[in-house]
Amino acid sequence: MAKKSKSAYVCTECGAEHSQWQGQCVACGEWNTLKEIKLGAQKVSSKRQLGYAGEQSSDIKVINDVSLDEVPRFSSSIEELDRVLGGGVVSGSVVLIGGDPGVGKSSLLLQVSCHLSENMSVLYVTGEESLQQVAMRAKRMGLPDQSLKLYSETDVELIAEAASNEKPKVMIVDSIQTLQHSEVSSAAGGVSQVRETAAYLTRFAKQNNIMIFLVGHVTKSGEVAGPRVLEHIVDTVLFLEGQSDSRFRTLRAIKNRFGAVNELGVFAMTEKGMKQIKNPSAIFLSRGEVVSPGSVVMVVWEGSRPLLIEIQVLVDDSPYGSPKRVTVGFDNNRMSMLLAVLHRHAGIQASDQDVYVNVVGGVKVNETSADLAVLSAVVSSLRNKALPEDLVVFGEVGLSGEIRPVSSGQERIFEAAKHGFKKAIVPAANAPKEPVPGMKIYPVSRLSEALELL
Repeated sequence: MAKKSKSAYVCTECGAEHSQWQGQCVACGEWNTLKEIKLGAQKVSSKRQLGYAGEQSSDIKVINDVSLDEVPRFSSSIEELDRVLGGGVVSGSVVLIGGDPGVGKSSLLLQVSCHLSENMSVLYVTGEESLQQVAMRAKRMGLPDQSLKLYSETDVELIAEAASNEKPKVMIVDSIQTLQHSEVSSAAGGVSQVRETAAYLTRFAKQNNIMIFLVGHVTKSGEVAGPRVLEHIVDTVLFLEGQSDSRFRTLRAIKNRFGAVNELGVFAMTEKGMKQIKNPSAIFLSRGEVVSPGSVVMVVWEGSRPLLIEIQVLVDDSPYGSPKRVTVGFDNNRMSMLLAVLHRHAGIQASDQDVYVNVVGGVKVNETSADLAVLSAVVSSLRNKALPEDLVVFGEVGLSGEIRPVSSGQERIFEAAKHGFKKAIVPAANAPKEPVPGMKIYPVSRLSEALELL
């Protein structure tokens, strides 16, 4: 056996390793992002390293011999969390939950751990709060905490030893930035510590078939603090988002090895903790009694379900030589492109106008199905004429002025009809073959056709 010690420089942005320090990362091009990490001694077997002809490892299998049985899951006791995870919790998996301070990460996981502890062994490890603080929060939220086991520790090896003795089914670690590994000579929260402790816990979870929730802090740019490789180590990455002046929170899957990404769960922060919202369209459609110009309802597809959202646009004369284009929840570059299409193919010019776009409820719309709704609201505000209150609009707008179909178009129409909408302007390719009870469908194939209907 030969012993090999190693130190490397890891980019905090992309996770690329370098043999020596340099100002710029050659992988992603970012400057001053390389941090030194010291790896412990690793034993390398010369026989396994070199290999011998005629020998085949017992770990190697033909793909047809791999079992295709469905991965067993169990409920987290919160349906919205199960939805985002892809149908439930997978034993032996590691889930990283990130979010701004105070957004409700610890409260959500405390709810999950308390409810799960009624039927299975759960260990809640806290490195930021004392045991008394966690117990007081559970009492304040009215959670069933009689069977939940608490442990206050920051040494990852001691945590693994305690978990080996207790043998929990689920373990919550709050947070990964507070943990330390004895063989890594750096402060807690550093690149080396976060990387090594996360890898240590991931190996422990796989070997002992324990499901682990990790709480992660975020940086000013909204990304999980620590090296980017942290997101590659774990199985699932979830982000809990919410505005400080709103009680609603959205939980979104950014990475999921056991389910679909971009799945969305909606919660409301209350005195009793996180309350799941099973019908999120209702909270995003809280419109006033009088519908103003520049307001329209669109249907976006979030994960595995449609979501009705109101979009508001304000078009006003610009007092400056360069008009403003301000968007909240919508891509600014796409807004500029849509205004150019509106001018070229509909003859409506807004080059001398300030345009403000806001997606109500703090939701971020990333898909192209909102194009037609945005332009409809722009024309409504520009002409100062309100659109019908019972109208819903969706569709992608191409550069040549055509209206392109979107995925799951008929499901979007049925969702709008369920919420009482009577009219819908949709792409011609998404129009249902059978009439929808109580709804008038207007299929369009060009932008000019949609504006004539409006």
